[in-house]
Amino acid sequence: MELPRGLLLAVSDELDGAELAELKFLCRDHVPWRRLEAVWTPHDLFEALQEKGLLEPGDLAFLRELLYRMGRIDLLVDHLGSSREQVERELRAPGGARVPPFRYLLFQLYEHVIKDELMYFKLLLANELPKSKLTCETTMLDILIEMEKKGLLGKDNLSMLKSLCEKINISLWNRIEDGLKPFGREEMLITEEQRGSTGYPEGHLVSSVAPGPPGSFNDPSQLLEAYKMTSRPCGVCLIMNNHNFAKAREGVLEHKHMKDRNGTDVDAAALRNVFSKLHFTVEECKDLTAQEIRETVNIFRSADHEDKDCFVCCILSHGKKGIIYGVDGQEVPIRELTTSFTAQNCNSLAGKPKVFFIQACQGEAFHQGVTIETDSGEQDSSVEQDARLQLECIPAEADFLLGMATLQDYVSYRSPKEGTWYIQALCQRLEYSCPRGEDILTILTAVNQEVSRKTCERGTKKQMPQPSFTLRKRLIFPVN
Repeated sequence: MELPRGLLLAVSDELDGAELAELKFLCRDHVPWRRLEAVWTPHDLFEALQEKGLLEPGDLAFLRELLYRMGRIDLLVDHLGSSREQVERELRAPGGARVPPFRYLLFQLYEHVIKDELMYFKLLLANELPKSKLTCETTMLDILIEMEKKGLLGKDNLSMLKSLCEKINISLWNRIEDGLKPFGREEMLITEEQRGSTGYPEGHLVSSVAPGPPGSFNDPSQLLEAYKMTSRPCGVCLIMNNHNFAKAREGVLEHKHMKDRNGTDVDAAALRNVFSKLHFTVEECKDLTAQEIRETVNIFRSADHEDKDCFVCCILSHGKKGIIYGVDGQEVPIRELTTSFTAQNCNSLAGKPKVFFIQACQGEAFHQGVTIETDSGEQDSSVEQDARLQLECIPAEADFLLGMATLQDYVSYRSPKEGTWYIQALCQRLEYSCPRGEDILTILTAVNQEVSRKTCERGTKKQMPQPSFTLRKRLIFPVN
């Protein structure tokens, strides 16, 4: 019995050059390195795996695992007739995971390294690796492979990698340590005294691995359960989009200088686009007064969500600490909006994730760092003093997530042409990461990193979003 050649060719055709490099990296412990160097297409790699007995008729488990690790859930579904849940069950079984823990640990590092950090890895390794291996085209996977070849990196030799991560971004090493903890893995650096008795060079990282569960450092058996997100439509995405604040300027003396939120329609369009792709029914309401905000929330609170899996609410407005403004300049506490969807107030959403993304002013302080024009400046960009969610803004009840554009008391930034930093970064990340199977907290961490690094042409101002949540499970927005 032969493998279905057409199926492998179909999968091969869906994978690009970067994904081929990822596949080869994940297979490095199963296929000789020299054999991998002769692989130029995904189909070449599949043939190499067949030679090693890793792809056999009736047994595509390893191929399913590889696609799962890469986040190509769409290929699992469309070509292999499988699903994320099936693969996770397979990986829980003893011996089910064939990508070694160390290999997948490095792969996750590659996935989280951003462009600036990659540049610093290259600079710090300039004396360790050949210049020909540190070009503009060199990826983090290339660096990890070269470090392995040079003996600078191995499952029992992480000291140099640790030193590099600590110099570039300590959170990269923290991720590695967090991945090691569930497996009882203890690391220690050999001291000068210990060196003689061990035979290891000074500073070598020795790992003592206690017996643990099978699989990789991200073995699904160690992961939290995910919320059910299979209903179609998955749920409602409500967008409350306030642009015109003429009523506030006319009716409230203290708001006579409150500006219209030019650029907010760009954000609303981006949200509508991405949540439509994620199988949500999108409802947009524009230019609501405080009372109309309350009435709109009450309509959706009273709706029957029994056949839905999730509720998303996006609020685009001005605001201040703990509140948002209606277009009439009247205040609505954020907590009032979120508590409308507790189990007591909206029973059909009990036990289901309730997600709020709020781009609304709340403070006048500036993060120092980058240049930005304010509403009183030129026309290119404007400042919103966006309310940063505090824990008191969400109910003391499970299954809530509140994503705010900036820290408490600080401003966030909006371009009349391009929308806000936060919402645009959020939508771009959702589009990129959801097909890869990343959960919402991982996505929001990437949004934090992206927004915090943004700069403007003049000035010294920054922005830092921060989510709060009481989620009990992983929340993964569906793409299929």
